[in-house]
This record gives sequence, structure tokens and C-alpha cells, in this order.
Amino acid sequence: MSDNSKPKILYVITRAERGGAQSHVLDLLRSMQERAEVALVTGEDEYLTQEARRLGVETMVLRELVHQLSPSCDFGAVRSLVRILRRFKPDLVHAHSSKAGVIARVAARVAGVPSVFTAHGFAFAHGAAWHRKLLAFPSEWIAGRLGDAVITVSQYDYQLARRYRVGRQDALFAIPNGKRELPVLAQPDAEPAILIMVARFSPPKDHAAVLHAAAKIEEPFQLWFIGDGPGLSHTKELAESLRMLPRTTFWGMRSDVPDLLAQSQVFVLASRHEGLPISVLEAMSVGLPVVASDVGGVRELVRDGKTGVLVPRGDRDQLRKALRLMITNPDLRARMGNAGRQVFVRDFSLTQMIDKTVSVYESVLRTGHAQSRLPSLVS
Repeated sequence: MSDNSKPKILYVITRAERGGAQSHVLDLLRSMQERAEVALVTGEDEYLTQEARRLGVETMVLRELVHQLSPSCDFGAVRSLVRILRRFKPDLVHAHSSKAGVIARVAARVAGVPSVFTAHGFAFAHGAAWHRKLLAFPSEWIAGRLGDAVITVSQYDYQLARRYRVGRQDALFAIPNGKRELPVLAQPDAEPAILIMVARFSPPKDHAAVLHAAAKIEEPFQLWFIGDGPGLSHTKELAESLRMLPRTTFWGMRSDVPDLLAQSQVFVLASRHEGLPISVLEAMSVGLPVVASDVGGVRELVRDGKTGVLVPRGDRDQLRKALRLMITNPDLRARMGNAGRQVFVRDFSLTQMIDKTVSVYESVLRTGHAQSRLPSLVS
């Protein structure tokens, strides 16, 4: 039986696959369990819902909450979520991902519940597909006025939200992603170098750029791809056509990512657009240097020339040069990896992220009906 002195927080996210946003929500669920009664709504029953159940968190799968645009499903998702809100009676709704962010804020307004939205990268950011931008901007602009606060995971998105006035200016908060330190350390100066990219095979990631760049490097190395997704088969075909299969391993979805990171020497992330990628944080945690596309909030993590190398979006030639630099310089890898780990420990701890998120909750709850329950959020 729950402790009625604790506030009730309902987390809502569209997809439950393994991914950065899902990892972020899982960390919130773990961290907030002692301070609040938490529950989770997703649109599918996969990794996140399974992990949440292991924590003892009540989970609800809302099949109408789908990733693609579907007016009938979207209307049904709002109606079903309103029913859930009236049954669960949360003091606060915290939504994640674009679709859930809109659906949850509409439903919360209908049900009279305060809501917070975390943007893990806006769909109208530079580099996103034009048809997504066309729909995303008006949706975010409207939803921003229905909710009580918007959190961005990077300064890049914070400035984007301010520029386009997504939400009230006094209710915008930039809280960088944070992670627990992984219990392993890499040896970035080991030879030959293993390049590793942990990312779903779908937009906005650019696995093709990595393959094209790596195919032109003659020095010995191995390339590891971790993840799955709709673009996996096409990427394998591309690796074969570039004669990269002997040097490339497709590991698929793995539960031992920390161990694979620890066996690697360089982390790679080629993207068209990003928020503040948790995969880069995990790589920094184990002491890996990072080669990444200079998009979104990535440069807030990677100090160019100090903890890794940033390359322009889609520039395969610069990506090749950066990868070759890393492959041929083990001392540089070790120096950059160590510097990146220090940045991670200092600036991107999970504790900092949770404390700042709780402060936003307190600010929202202070103006809502749950004011009397506010003190139980403070650990």
C-alpha cells in the first residue's frame, strides 16, 4: 500500500525500446521511488516497461499512443490517458518524447493535473526532416502553453525553445542528462583500436557516414555497431558493398553494453540531429575518447580537441580524418579519454540531474493542488 504522504507522479513516454530517452525515464523512476509514488504509461510493452516492473513500478500500456501521426489513435490516446489520470489521480504528469509530450499535456489539462515535459531534442531542430518540422513546431508551440514547465536536456535546445517561444519563458529549464558511473573502465590506448557506435538504426543516426569514412582507412581497426532498428539490414548491405564486413561486427541489441564499451578504444556517434546523447555520456564514463557529429547539444559534452573530435554534420571526409587520427594515436586516445571521464564526473552526474529535476517539480507543485505534499519530495 502506498504512503499517502508522498506525491504521485505519472511518467508518460511513447516508445519503450532501449534508447536514450527510455534510459533517462528509467533513471527517474529508480531515483524518485523513495520520494514519490510513481507509475509509467507507454505505448508499447518492451524494455522500459519490463525494467519498470522489475522495480515494482505500476505500468500501463496505451496502445493508441503510437509514434506515427494518426488522428484517430491520437484522439483515442488523449481520451484513454484522461481516464488513467482520473483513476490514478497523480499530483504531476511528466511526459517525454514529442508525441507523448503533446498527448500527455492535452490530457493533463483536460484532467486538471499539472504537467512537465522533457524534450530530448526538438523535432523541428536543424537537421530534422522538413515534414517533421512542419508538424512539430505548431504542435510544440500549442502544447507548450498547455503544460506547466518544459525541460530541455541541452543548452542548445533551451536556446531553441526560447527563440521559438516554445512554452512560457519563465517555465523553461535546461537540465543536462546525467548518468551513474558505469562500473568498468576502458583501455583506450590498447591496439588495434576498436571503434564502437551504440545507436538505433533509424533517423537521426548516420551509420552510413561511419561506414563510408571507415572504408577509406587502411590502418588496422575493428568497427562495432550496437543496436537494432529498421535500418539495420540496409546498413549490413552497405557494409558488404564497401567490403567492410571483415572489419565490422553487428552486435544487435545487447544488455552488456558497459562491457563492450570497456573493450573498445574509441566511441563514435554520427548523427543528423541530437539532444544530449546518453550514449556519449556512457562512453565518457568509462574513459573513451569520442568522435561525434557537431549537432544539437553534443558539443556540450565533447570538448573538441580535448575529450574528442567534433566533425560537421554529414562530412564524411572530416569524419574519416578524425577516425584515422584516433586509430593511429593511442596516447592521444588515452589522454582524451581520461579528460572526458573527468568532465563526466564533474558535470554530468545522475545526482545533479535528479536534484535539478526535483526543483522543477517543486516549482510546479508549489502553484498546484499538491502543495501540501511538497515536502516529501525533498530527500
